[in-house]
Amino acid sequence: MELLSNGGNKKTGLSSKTVSDILSIIRSILLYAEKYDFHPLCNAKEINIKIERHDISVISKQDQEILIHYLKSEATNCNIGILLCLFTGIRIGELCALRNSEISVSTKTLSIISTMQRIQCFDEGSNSKTKIVITPPKSSCSKRCIPLPDCIIPYLENVKKDDDSFFLTGSKTKYIEPRSMQNYFKRILKENNIQETNFHALRHTFATNCVELGFETKSLSEILGHSNVSITLNRYVHSSMAQKKKNMQLLSELFSV
Repeated sequence: MELLSNGGNKKTGLSSKTVSDILSIIRSILLYAEKYDFHPLCNAKEINIKIERHDISVISKQDQEILIHYLKSEATNCNIGILLCLFTGIRIGELCALRNSEISVSTKTLSIISTMQRIQCFDEGSNSKTKIVITPPKSSCSKRCIPLPDCIIPYLENVKKDDDSFFLTGSKTKYIEPRSMQNYFKRILKENNIQETNFHALRHTFATNCVELGFETKSLSEILGHSNVSITLNRYVHSSMAQKKKNMQLLSELFSV
């Protein structure tokens, strides 16, 4: 409980999700010790952390229309990258690591084979506390092929190159890191008077749009790169009030009162 109340550099406490992840690692270490005939005093199996679920931000339909109009009218690589996230649900790290060779306009598919993130640097002699790494996705399910909707193909054709360069920069060596892309996204929202949110809201918005349009849940789960359908339903799918009202009205159609 100490980590929840006083953990972290600022001693203000860590999130329940972070503490749960730490506990999971400790359990794995203890199980590994038992495997090699060490006998820890406990295995921590009885300790459970209740993870707090926060409201997930979804961009309103009105703000989506404003955002899409702006991205199409100012069709730079970065803007089309944001559009790509809104219409495919890919993560910001996956977008930043995306190369032109992984986008096929002819087959209308997008291959996710890597992700980019900034991590702590423990390299000996390095003056930097962090560094950028590009690695395979965190799980085998995250490595996936996503069909592209026809509406964004013309915009991809206009900005895409045929080589192995990064999609966002058109360079084989220079890239845009997730933190910079996050800041750029927030500037666009501010310029267009769209309610402030984080980049990951594009992924939540995509998932919510798909469910409201009647997507088959298993397909949506695979497009998002989830290991099972329950993650998709519990974490990313949130009905709007308008959708809830529409569903409730089905009862009126069932029984004419």
